[in-house]
Amino acid sequence: MTTTETTLRLDVGPVTALQPVTLLAALGWFGAAALLSWWPDLTFQPLVRELSLTWAALGAVVGLFGLFGGRLGRAGAWTQLRGPWLFAIAVATVVWTVLTAKTGILPQPFFPTPQAMFEVFLYDWPKMLHSAWFSVLLLGQGFLWGAAAGFSIGIAMGWSRAFSYWSVPLLRYIGPLPATAWLPLAFFIFPTSGSASVFLIAFSTAFPVAVLTWSGVAAVNRDYYEIARTLGASPRFLILKVAIPAALPHVFVGLFMGLSTSFAVLVVAEMLGVEAGLGWYLQWAQGWAAYANMYGALFVMAAMCSGLITLLFRIRDRVLVWQKGVVRW
Repeated sequence: MTTTETTLRLDVGPVTALQPVTLLAALGWFGAAALLSWWPDLTFQPLVRELSLTWAALGAVVGLFGLFGGRLGRAGAWTQLRGPWLFAIAVATVVWTVLTAKTGILPQPFFPTPQAMFEVFLYDWPKMLHSAWFSVLLLGQGFLWGAAAGFSIGIAMGWSRAFSYWSVPLLRYIGPLPATAWLPLAFFIFPTSGSASVFLIAFSTAFPVAVLTWSGVAAVNRDYYEIARTLGASPRFLILKVAIPAALPHVFVGLFMGLSTSFAVLVVAEMLGVEAGLGWYLQWAQGWAAYANMYGALFVMAAMCSGLITLLFRIRDRVLVWQKGVVRW
């Protein structure tokens, strides 16, 4: 039995052919579609029929998984594990529809209706996709530069006492400063807003990576070094084959922290000078009071950040595969 199967059995039990919670989620989506179609809106809303059909189709797909999940392998296991979430999202969608489009308890345009959000994703997806791609490129550059710099600094601090003596005070006083505090200086020093944004993202990433890498190298058992030296290991071998592998769990913690902080800096940096990106799109939507577009951008930001964190988890799983069974993930 694989680790994934074991975790699934511990959380929700064995995968069953009939999944009651998933079927309940399907009924929730059918109910949302019926509510949207049969309860008149307070004001005109676009794409009511199209959104209602989309929700009904989603309910049909979820219902098929609820009926035949046990025969669908990993997809059925996925729906069984996340059946309560599918149901909760359906209920939240119904509540959202009632509070906005049907009763107006949450006033427009500050709280857009599901139909308005559907219109944004249906017609404005090219601009949103371009902005998301630009943000991924900008974040990737800054994060990679910052991770490389922080990793190198952390290794040097953990290995060399002389380097640690001079760098630790600087890291303590400069590192905790928020990257956004360097905005005026960065935009003055760097020739373009894009390069300044890359520097700010790299700066916000480098500090947690450096600190956690330093901590990981410093925590390596000294007996490992002594044994390796007894066998004739060179200093380069000690760094590459002993210090770095032992410090990798700490390094990945620093990478997770750096990714979160760099994403916040990315949004701020894109609001202050670049010509594309999700931060720019968010500012554009606020300027035109297009609240549906603004919430759409926030949704894409959350999805992008979640996807990048998931990707980093997958990389960690591959690199630190030896930890499975020793450390609970």
